[in-house]
Amino acid sequence: MSQTLTRTIVAPNHQPTAPRYRSKAARVVFGIPYWVFTTALAVIFLYPLIWTGVSSVSPMAGTSQTDGWGFGNYAALGEYQAGIWVYLGNSLFVSVLTVALTLFISLLGGYAFARFSFPGKNALFLLTLAILMVPYATLLIPLYVILNAVGLQNSLVGVALVITMFQLPFSMFMMRISFESIPREMDEAAMVDGCSSWGALWRVLLPAVKPGLVTVGLFAFLTAWNDFMAPLILINDTNRMTLPLAVANLRGQVQGVVDYGATEAGVVVLALPCILLFLILQRHYVRGFMSGAFKG
Repeated sequence: MSQTLTRTIVAPNHQPTAPRYRSKAARVVFGIPYWVFTTALAVIFLYPLIWTGVSSVSPMAGTSQTDGWGFGNYAALGEYQAGIWVYLGNSLFVSVLTVALTLFISLLGGYAFARFSFPGKNALFLLTLAILMVPYATLLIPLYVILNAVGLQNSLVGVALVITMFQLPFSMFMMRISFESIPREMDEAAMVDGCSSWGALWRVLLPAVKPGLVTVGLFAFLTAWNDFMAPLILINDTNRMTLPLAVANLRGQVQGVVDYGATEAGVVVLALPCILLFLILQRHYVRGFMSGAFKG
């Protein structure tokens, strides 16, 4: 008995491509408001910076650059009192010391809050965060009295200590969530291999929380570099002024007349390091903020 095998060839069913094109067109249509909104925000934020940069080198009556385009305003800024390099050095010293202290204290504090249990841990953490609820300016006068008692009044070290104190709540919070996003199995594996808690921190966990450290360090640097209030209260020696304080004093140096050209040059000098540092560390900065979004 022979059996007849019948093979049925089914033609491929070509799905219409119209829905795919409609989906793509819908994404384009709905994406237009997003691009319009983000472009408008970029223009709003970038226009003052671009205008300031152009104005600092353009001719303007009553400034040090009155004839043609040039860097006369920057020359006037460099010759103001002790000189711009002194003020840049003061700002750099305060910023670097603030970043170093903030990173060291928040690294150890965040590790302790995330990995150890001890009596009053949550209460102490909430007390640290409570500093954020106290207005910055209200504590400067008591801090001035304390620093004067210990010999750090009119000192750049004292300014760095004050700014560090106000950076610690946010920094401690960032480092705690950074450590909590790392599985505890990494600590346990390191300790099985012979590491102590200190060794596990420096050899295993420190590379894992690098984005959080970059975020904390960047915030600390930007705050210390641009801070005006603390140097204004704590510094009374013109040779120890930071750059923001020097630029503010420069505005009214001649009978109360504002030198807009030199002021705009000072704003450009203040903004450039912040912009460059942010562009360089932007990838780590975003990862640092996202580090606590998922645990494990």
